[in-house]
Amino acid sequence: MNNFTIKIVLVDDEILFRKGISFLLQREENIEVLFEASNGEELISNLNNSEIKPDIIIMDLKMPVLNGVEATKVIRKFFPDIKIIALTSYDTRSFVINMIQVGAVAYLVKNTTPADLINTINEVAKKGFFYNEKILKTIQDTMLPSKNSRINLESGFLSPREIEVLQLICNQKTTAEIAEELFLSPRTVEGHRNNLLLKTESRNIAGLVVYAIQNEIAVLTP
Repeated sequence: MNNFTIKIVLVDDEILFRKGISFLLQREENIEVLFEASNGEELISNLNNSEIKPDIIIMDLKMPVLNGVEATKVIRKFFPDIKIIALTSYDTRSFVINMIQVGAVAYLVKNTTPADLINTINEVAKKGFFYNEKILKTIQDTMLPSKNSRINLESGFLSPREIEVLQLICNQKTTAEIAEELFLSPRTVEGHRNNLLLKTESRNIAGLVVYAIQNEIAVLTP
């Protein structure tokens, strides 16, 4: 049982689907649905007017007025601490990669099981991102290594310890698990993680994962 409540916002223009997800999540003791929105514009408006911000937004992609991709870009810019889980009917490679590149930390299709959705929410709250086996394969197959991938590593751009931490992050380890494996304190691991974010100019943990794949630093495992 988590000892904190995960605050959620749902964004989907299909009212019946949205209400069903809301009902499902409200039954979880550690999850609270703050509000719902039917499109990206309504979401941004509610966030601006809301004192309490969500930890996670569950975002549909195809919506009127302001779609999920554009809304995610706005969230990443103005509310960078909020994590975005894409929940959509579309699972084509281009949709997946586009959402991850603009900042989604997880990607689910709407035929997923309730257990998978709840597990993804808990994993994102705990680790900062969560990709299932299919999404991992899509990322790895699509985001080819850059030609200059080894230049930064050879010149000491990332320290050996930072590379170790990055590889463990890509293996979906928590800060506590990384600390235990490398015999470090959790605070030291957080320091390495923050340095990685700064050095790679990544906005979040998902960005680090993408960086690691593009530079052949790590092979992701589900």
